[in-house]
Amino acid sequence: MAVQGLGAIDQQYDGSALRIGIVHARWNKEIIDALVAGAIKKLKAFNVKEENIIVQSVPGSFELPFASRSLLKDENLKLDAVIPIGVLIKGSTMHFEYICDSVTHALMRVQEETHKPVIFGVLTCLTEEQARKRAGLDPGMHNHGEDWGAAAVEMPLKYSR
Repeated sequence: MAVQGLGAIDQQYDGSALRIGIVHARWNKEIIDALVAGAIKKLKAFNVKEENIIVQSVPGSFELPFASRSLLKDENLKLDAVIPIGVLIKGSTMHFEYICDSVTHALMRVQEETHKPVIFGVLTCLTEEQARKRAGLDPGMHNHGEDWGAAAVEMPLKYSR
């Protein structure tokens, strides 16, 4: 069974006037690359211009909130939303739980502080197999990056303008 995605959009959205940031961790590169590609594909499908998609990287998921806040507050970029993308996979220690909880809460605070949409693009998976499925790397599976791209267009058009 395929991991399901966002579903049908509620209306047509034109992202041609939007500027969207994507900041991604460098851990789990194959999975991250697929998710970033999925987000960009969907942003373009919603008419976001390639030059208005700003992609940057950070070492790991723990750094995503700081980078997301920095991008959204950068007056030169004038972003309408940001998609932080990371992949956290459970290991044999409590590190996973601490990072998942910290990153999730910090990203929510960034959204509240900046009054800009922060799309939660952090996979929190128990296994690498789960992460691969959610990145659409296994046959018949859905790429969640596409959902995040769609949300990054919908949210600023609905709530920020």
